[in-house]
Amino acid sequence: MKPMLENKENDEDYIDYSQRAVVGSVWTASLMMGVGAFNEDVKLMVLAGLIGLIAGAFSKAIREYSWVSSQLDIELAQIKGDNVANKNQEAKSAKKVKLQNPIKAAGASAIAFSLGAMVPLLAAAAAAAIRDHNVRLGVVAGATSLALLGFGGLGAVLRKVPLLNSSLRVLVGGWMAMAITFGLTKLIGTSINRKF
Repeated sequence: MKPMLENKENDEDYIDYSQRAVVGSVWTASLMMGVGAFNEDVKLMVLAGLIGLIAGAFSKAIREYSWVSSQLDIELAQIKGDNVANKNQEAKSAKKVKLQNPIKAAGASAIAFSLGAMVPLLAAAAAAAIRDHNVRLGVVAGATSLALLGFGGLGAVLRKVPLLNSSLRVLVGGWMAMAITFGLTKLIGTSINRKF
């Protein structure tokens, strides 16, 4: 009989959730930087970030629910097949398998994404009183950068890999996403404004 896998929260789960938080920060900050590239209204930028948080959290939850449900179906089929093949003799003495709950996994994924996404949103809200639009964008980028270093560091500790390399990789990737989104949106927005 094949050994039955026990799916439970372990370091791998926490690594996945730290990655969801990274995605939440990068996704939301990039979206806000994109809006900020062609519109200086901080309310519009925060609204775009909030929409990104909601849409992103739901998309991560649906993806996680679908993936865990599929894994659950596979494992249940494997257990059923093993039980039939062994005529329940070994299955009776085997440890009870604890399978991951798709709804809990979906909720945890959405929460992790949302926690990451809250960083640029809160930074933009805190910087709303600042008159200089570029400084506001800098505050969002700075707060997001600190969050990325933190989430990257957490992932490194959980994976037991070099802290500096992991943190810098996440930080540089986040900077690239924000810069490319800002640059492309600025370019597209300028070109649209010229035509209309």
